[in-house]
Amino acid sequence: MFENIRADLRAHGGDWGAQGFWVLLVYRFGRWRYGVRPALLRKLCSLLYKVLFKLVQIITGVELPCEAQIGRNFVIDHFGGIVISGYARFGDDCRIRNGVVVGLKNVNEPIAPVFGNNVDIGTGAKVLGSIRIGNDVIIGANAVVLVDVPDNSLAVGVPATVKPRPPAATVPVE
Repeated sequence: MFENIRADLRAHGGDWGAQGFWVLLVYRFGRWRYGVRPALLRKLCSLLYKVLFKLVQIITGVELPCEAQIGRNFVIDHFGGIVISGYARFGDDCRIRNGVVVGLKNVNEPIAPVFGNNVDIGTGAKVLGSIRIGNDVIIGANAVVLVDVPDNSLAVGVPATVKPRPPAATVPVE
């Protein structure tokens, strides 16, 4: 838990006041409590987690339940209006911004998206359903993604269209 917390702090620029870091701190505690023994202590930790979860949700406007699986260096930029399903899974080095919703497409299908590594989700994007988002993907602002997005792609629009990601600009070395 503490190694992940240190990595989360580094990912947020070492800023203890970053609200995205607060969310991740409570998230990491929520995941850690599952391994606490004896059962009575785990129940006390669960109560504390539920109080902290609700407090952080009210203060930051971010809902990140500990049932979701997130990798290392997860960054929450521009807090507020972020809802992530407990069924979602994120790889390493992902970044989300305000207004993002990651969740179920249908209430009857409790399956949320699975994200690869190095995924950047723009402001207001909605990513819904039983889909896979590949590695090195950019999801544009306000995009509504309902289909799989392969590696090294860009998803933009409503509904999102998937395009190959342009190669990174190379800077000449002098």
